[in-house]
Amino acid sequence: MSTQDTSAAPGQYSSVRIEKAVRHPHVAQVTLIGPGLHNGMGPDFWAEMPRVMAELDADPEVRAAVIAGEGRNFSYGLDLMAMMPQFMEFLPQDTTPDASRNERILDFVENMRRAIDSVASAKTPTVAAVQGRCIGGAVDLISACDVRHGAADSTYSIREVKVGIVADMGSLARLPHIIGSGLTRELALTGRDIDAQTALRYGLVTQLAEDAAGVLASAHATAAEIAANPPLVVRGTREVLNRGIEGQIRENNRYVATWNAGFLAPSDMMEAISATLEKREAKFTGR
Repeated sequence: MSTQDTSAAPGQYSSVRIEKAVRHPHVAQVTLIGPGLHNGMGPDFWAEMPRVMAELDADPEVRAAVIAGEGRNFSYGLDLMAMMPQFMEFLPQDTTPDASRNERILDFVENMRRAIDSVASAKTPTVAAVQGRCIGGAVDLISACDVRHGAADSTYSIREVKVGIVADMGSLARLPHIIGSGLTRELALTGRDIDAQTALRYGLVTQLAEDAAGVLASAHATAAEIAANPPLVVRGTREVLNRGIEGQIRENNRYVATWNAGFLAPSDMMEAISATLEKREAKFTGR
């Protein structure tokens, strides 16, 4: 085990921390650190993640990476409070059709989704280490990873339906290839949680550990196994595995972004956000 401190310079990223060769010489760790509550994904995360993956890809010493979350939970997903100013820009003042608004929403969604796509398309293979809650955008993130391990207390939820939007960061495209169409539909349409044992049974995670420390150790061990193999062969294997589904994923992602741009229900979205913040049941009107 190397004790060399090769982490990113302080302040380089505000939403994640990169540490290199802390457990194994060719394995990096990318830790979600917020600054939103429970590692919520705010504007900084969506802007920084493509740069994070590009940094790992550019380092010949990094052959695999573990993606983890700091603290009790992996991530609560989208940081609603931090993203609210940007969301407010898209809410119409009246019912008049506004093509330019729809185009701005489409661009906004696709720019955000590049953060998730950067994980899936990176040369660096990734292993997610999930403890506690993994909600919404966090499920999008782990579904873009090559391998996922969970702690015994981990729970998973495609929560977007409960906040008034169609999940548009990639989980609806990727999860059917991981857990099957049936469970994906049930989770996406209900917004309910599944526990670690259910996630293991359906293949969302491939290993379970007793706690957060255990899942991090498990993820690092698997990443080290990957890193010990010939890098070009690992890369080729991933490209072959991805090739059969990448076109379908791109088409699905483009379609859902276009759908949200054209059919986002602003009243229901604001009601969902208000209900979440006020810890009450939402009352939707379909508008």
